[in-house]
Amino acid sequence: MANITAADFSHVRRDINVESMRVIPVKRWGRVATSVIVALLMLQMTYSLATNPFIDWGIVNDFIFSPAILGGLWATMEISIISVVLSLVISIIIAVMRMSESKILKAVAFGYVFFFRGIPLIVLLILVGNIGLFVRTIIIGIPFTDIVFYSVPSNEVFTPFVASIIGLSLVASAYMSEIVRGGLLSIDRGQTQAAKALGMSSGQSLRYILLPQAMRVIVPPLGNEFITTIKMSALVSVIAGGDLLTVAQSISGVNYRTIELLIVATIWYLVVVAISSVIQRYVEDAIAER
Repeated sequence: MANITAADFSHVRRDINVESMRVIPVKRWGRVATSVIVALLMLQMTYSLATNPFIDWGIVNDFIFSPAILGGLWATMEISIISVVLSLVISIIIAVMRMSESKILKAVAFGYVFFFRGIPLIVLLILVGNIGLFVRTIIIGIPFTDIVFYSVPSNEVFTPFVASIIGLSLVASAYMSEIVRGGLLSIDRGQTQAAKALGMSSGQSLRYILLPQAMRVIVPPLGNEFITTIKMSALVSVIAGGDLLTVAQSISGVNYRTIELLIVATIWYLVVVAISSVIQRYVEDAIAER
């Protein structure tokens, strides 16, 4: 058989005008039909909601920027941000304990994660919110003695606002600790050994070597946890935590416009989640560029 070389096809390549070639995409009629159906369903749902005779949109407009609603929104943000910060601190401690060589620390950390991931948040909130029923006084002193340095009634400390933060922090930290632990485990063990070879302590290697590298793995799910905490903060309404939903329910209890006030709360939750999602995206991109 004669050998065929690229030179034999040179005249063919000269006859082809690449710029004149036009790519014709394959028409995917199934995708187009599905998109049209979904769009029509969304328009129908939006129209039905907007024209529903049982919803007074004037009430929604009157209360969307009311001082009471905005105050509840601010309380929601305070509860969420403080809870996430506390959760992050606790989760790092628990994650380090889970990775410790001490069996006692491992057992305590495992028990913490197991308990607070297992108990429903609403149950924990009610329990913490009513802690004064079984712990009447908080006492600081020397254990097993009568020496007391400070004491205060529990109800003065565990206000609904404080109880909301504690309940959210405990549950969120149990989940976040596994996120942090997963991020730390993703770092090669050689990094830890290299840090020890340089004379760094465990705390220094964690602060300067492991955590900075693990942040790329940790930040995306932590952002999701923050958004989840914002939504879960609505549950603090069961103990009158002063959040957005609590205020909306209080107003609806006076004017009996439950649906309208729930729509107001829903709009603000969607706005906050949308802003948080944008911030999360920028933070992730900034960390990925490092």
